Amino acid sequence: MTTPVARWWNATNNDRVRCYLCPRECRMREGQRGFCFVRMNRRGELVLDTYGRSSGFAIDPVEKKPLNHVLPGAKVLSFGTAGCNLGCKFCQNWEMSTSREFDSLATEASPTQIAELALNYGCQAVAFTYNDPIIFAEYAIDTAVACREVGLLPIAVSAGYISDAARAEFFAPMDAANIDLKAFTDEFYRKITGARLSTVLDTLVHVRESETWLEITTLLIPGHNDSDEEIEQMSRWIVANLGPDVPHHFSAFHPDHRMRDVPPTPPQTLARARDIAMGCGEQFVYTGNVYDPAGQSTLCPSCGAVVIARDRYRVSVRQLKVDEGMATCSRCAHAIPGVFSWPRSVSSKA
Repeated sequence: MTTPVARWWNATNNDRVRCYLCPRECRMREGQRGFCFVRMNRRGELVLDTYGRSSGFAIDPVEKKPLNHVLPGAKVLSFGTAGCNLGCKFCQNWEMSTSREFDSLATEASPTQIAELALNYGCQAVAFTYNDPIIFAEYAIDTAVACREVGLLPIAVSAGYISDAARAEFFAPMDAANIDLKAFTDEFYRKITGARLSTVLDTLVHVRESETWLEITTLLIPGHNDSDEEIEQMSRWIVANLGPDVPHHFSAFHPDHRMRDVPPTPPQTLARARDIAMGCGEQFVYTGNVYDPAGQSTLCPSCGAVVIARDRYRVSVRQLKVDEGMATCSRCAHAIPGVFSWPRSVSSKA
């Protein structure tokens, strides 16, 4: 498969190319690569080296993305490539995100082939995950379009670190997204991820105001982003700027990569964060990476009925009525927002 010329770049007056896909705006001489490692200057043009090349495929439940308000129990074809435009010290997929060996990209697959593969395995969706799809945006966009053409739902799992110039075009073909809100201080973003909080907040607002269904994940790291004050500030911002009904997942950290000296997140921390967020007005708050059926089930915010029960990845749709894509609690008729049918229909984005 030929390596295509990338989008979102221009030539400078000193024989370099400038990539403006993300806020880093890497400038590269001939043969040089950007921070993400997969976008490079080749003969005066910016190319995406990983187009059509995957580090592998897996069949996952949609809840593993995590998405709790999208086609409950659906099978998803997940894949990623290599590289990343963040430098998170705690990265849980660091073998892929920091990879500098393209031998790891063992599988070649065109966007059409990926869509066909998903259909052959009985999947309802395709997720761009494992490493951030923003850095392989051209490949992800083309694959999302191919998926939509055959009735599959495209999902982006991302840190949301993307430029204003590219944001709308990237998310337009995505029917659902889980965006990491890694912390709520710029100090954490600068020191631990090498990024900026403001860009991620802009992405969250954009996705919320678009036709893409949004859920948020926050990995709580002991001593770094798990204080009551920070969780409360984050939750109040979410309610004020995104609304109370955006699902928010608090996940447990496990020592990895360059933060192996930090202890795992205690389950009590996740429960405390969930209580704080709900106390601030968030209606759908979940715990992740721990065994907590109560914290992972979907409750009606009006009457408290369990509308979707989850026990790890065992999913049971209970008090949920779906009619022409609009979901309501079958006990009290309160609207439950999400993507509950395909072809896509988003219910109650109030």
